[in-house]
Amino acid sequence: MRAVRRQNVTGFFSWIGSDGWSARNLVSDGNEAEVEGTLSVQPQANSVIGFEEYFLNLTVDNNKRNPWFVEFWEDHFQCKYPGSPLTPYNMGYTKECSTSDTLKGMSLDFEDQLQFVSDAVMSFGYAFKNMHSELCHGKPGICKSMNPTRGAELLKYLRKADFVGLSGDRFNFDMNGDGPARYNIIHFKQVEKEKYKWIKVGEYYQGELRLQMEDIQFSIKNPTPPKSVCSRPCERGQAKKYVEGEGCCWHCFNCTQYQIKNPNDETHCINCPRGTTPDEYHEKCNHIPEDYLKPESAYAIGAMSFCSCGMLMTLFVVGVFLKNNDTPIVRASGRELSYVLLSGILLCYGVTYALVLKPNDIVCGVQRFWSGFSFTVVYAALLTKTNRIARIFNASTKSAKRPSFISPHSQIVICGILISFQILINAVWMVVSPAHVMHHYPTRDDNLLVCNSYTDTSYIIAFFYPIFLIIICTVYAVLTRKTPEAFNESKYIGFTMYTTCVIWLAFIPLYFGTENNVQLRIATIAVTISLSATVTLVCLFSPKLYIILIRPERNIRQSMMPIRYSTINKTTGSAQSSMMAAVIVTAATCNENEKVMNNVSNENITSLY
Repeated sequence: MRAVRRQNVTGFFSWIGSDGWSARNLVSDGNEAEVEGTLSVQPQANSVIGFEEYFLNLTVDNNKRNPWFVEFWEDHFQCKYPGSPLTPYNMGYTKECSTSDTLKGMSLDFEDQLQFVSDAVMSFGYAFKNMHSELCHGKPGICKSMNPTRGAELLKYLRKADFVGLSGDRFNFDMNGDGPARYNIIHFKQVEKEKYKWIKVGEYYQGELRLQMEDIQFSIKNPTPPKSVCSRPCERGQAKKYVEGEGCCWHCFNCTQYQIKNPNDETHCINCPRGTTPDEYHEKCNHIPEDYLKPESAYAIGAMSFCSCGMLMTLFVVGVFLKNNDTPIVRASGRELSYVLLSGILLCYGVTYALVLKPNDIVCGVQRFWSGFSFTVVYAALLTKTNRIARIFNASTKSAKRPSFISPHSQIVICGILISFQILINAVWMVVSPAHVMHHYPTRDDNLLVCNSYTDTSYIIAFFYPIFLIIICTVYAVLTRKTPEAFNESKYIGFTMYTTCVIWLAFIPLYFGTENNVQLRIATIAVTISLSATVTLVCLFSPKLYIILIRPERNIRQSMMPIRYSTINKTTGSAQSSMMAAVIVTAATCNENEKVMNNVSNENITSLY
């Protein structure tokens, strides 16, 4: 209690005391403010009838059997009894004790718990009495059956002792060998300002508690009883950890960031499934809103703006070509393959709009097919062009015979065959691994709605074949880089392929590096496809638009064959020269039915346009 006072925490504690220290002046004296409000228990005991009268009639002469009674007498009357030995307690007394001294009740404070001594002695008395009656059959004295008396045998009779004691209370032992459970509930109360007193406020008798709550005052300033619990209820979303061996005491602990309290077990937390997070109180899991590449997102707006500009440019080129469909520059570029190429470029730009749609099974299938197919159309057309040029000039160095499959119809068929391989690949892929929408959780706070191909590297399957076409087309562009100026389109194709290779070399690490950001991965695919289409559109068609729109005077047949061949030796290469001239004219018109049938002499080709 002195420690409570030193720490200045008086009034912060409510004390519950045992009979060992409650109602003792040693505890409360000087510590009244700290002890105020204490509740305690004391064994309930009544006065032993006749004991006070008996004790007050005792004197030294009639109580010689008690060797300590003389010391008690000397201490009580503060005198020295004649003939008693000198002790530390009587050495200061000079007065001699008188035989006329008698004990008086008002001067004595009797022990309140004498009843227990009386009951204990009488329990043994009744036990011996019952044992003697049963074993000795009423014979006086200790019979043979009780000599010697065994403790285990006596214990059986002691447990059965049942009597009314000298205090008037019935006494017996319960099944555990304990006496009657009778307790007084006492309370240290400030009855007036600075006046404290122990008072009885209830009792516990044979399992029944009777308590006068109106008499209990924990503090004169705040008489309301404090909350009396071992553990306070846990806050919402907290789980309990019970103290070992205690059913009413626990510690509360918080569930972790992604856990809720188990609704069926208050002592455990459970993890929220992927795609959900706990509510504010960690009592239920709420679904994370689905996230996907929306048209209004920054990635989508940027990609769609780029592809929209590209589509407008492509449509402009298509319009110019249709208007000038029969002019030499359009005819020389291979009208049929040019329109196929422009269609592929439009498809490449259109992929972006499919990629920003909300994913579902159909959209996922369309995205998977469209991405690779649009590329295939573009590079199948380019490969057909470069292959035709390479075959023409390879044949011109070996034979005068015109190469086969260089007509517009043949070129369209070849291009269609190349495109059909991509269709077959997509069909097999769709059967083996159908496209479907799914939820992807790259982190615990994400719930992405994506197509299954975007969550791994399988989407790259759509580009295997187009990349193969790009590589082959690039090889042809290198092989035909030294063709005559009349075939300088091969140089533009070569530049297109070199640039495309650079774009795709940059795309591959970007694709694999955005595994945890599917929206950025989709935007990367869209921009890469649009950028490749733009390179093809600008590199291949801007020179033609320049002639058609700005230099129309050059849009004549002679301008399509600017290479001037000097006089060929009259005696050499006649067949080869004739073939070369025919090829040049055929290439310039891009239609074998419209050959310029010039009379090309084997002996002198002076100028061929």
